[in-house]
Amino acid sequence: MNNIILFDDEKWKDLLPVCMTRPIAECRIGILKISEKWSGYLHGDVSYITKDYLAEKYPINISHDNLVINARWLPNDRLISLIKKLKQNDALLHEDVLVAARMDDKQFEKLIANEEIDELKGLDISKLDDGFSVLKRPHDIFMLNGAEIQNDFRLLKLSKTEDISPDVKITGSHPVYIDETAQLEPCFINANEGPVFIGKHVKVMQGAMLRGPLSLSEYCVVKMGAKIYKDCSFGPHCK
Repeated sequence: MNNIILFDDEKWKDLLPVCMTRPIAECRIGILKISEKWSGYLHGDVSYITKDYLAEKYPINISHDNLVINARWLPNDRLISLIKKLKQNDALLHEDVLVAARMDDKQFEKLIANEEIDELKGLDISKLDDGFSVLKRPHDIFMLNGAEIQNDFRLLKLSKTEDISPDVKITGSHPVYIDETAQLEPCFINANEGPVFIGKHVKVMQGAMLRGPLSLSEYCVVKMGAKIYKDCSFGPHCK
């Protein structure tokens, strides 16, 4: 298991107010939080380097071998491949911004003690045209949300639910995943432009119209006649 440490860099204030009460990595984009994406791609446990007033609730866990990753960056296959190739004291940079590094516990002890750390060997990935996604302003969360729903479908290996009530009208070729505990009254789901994720214990009332890409997390309730447009994500217990 990899030990993953997601850090808020000096640009965290540009994402206010969404990260005022949480680390950047606890923001939800697509189906999953950023922390859940990194954990899923790298098969590891996640901890945080965040604002001082959040450190008690979101502590850092330092191991003998650590992957330190900028929480503003979203994982994709190319970035994951580059990170997996990192050796001790290797780093990935995007121009002058640290994206990821591999460091041992001794390096972290020096950081905490404000001592000079061993020089990192950096690779600048700014010239690689691989569709890297990074959060710079709050609106990026909404701009990237539809694509991230589709990415999370692939990460979670979600497939189309076959046994769906005939009262639920579905159009489109993208997959519609409905958890077996969800309750759907007669409604309409449009999957022409992207997939639809309906999580545990979600309730969709009659007459609702849903358009993908769309994610409804556990215990969400969609009211009667509601119209939900594409590229939307709703966290747990939303109504």
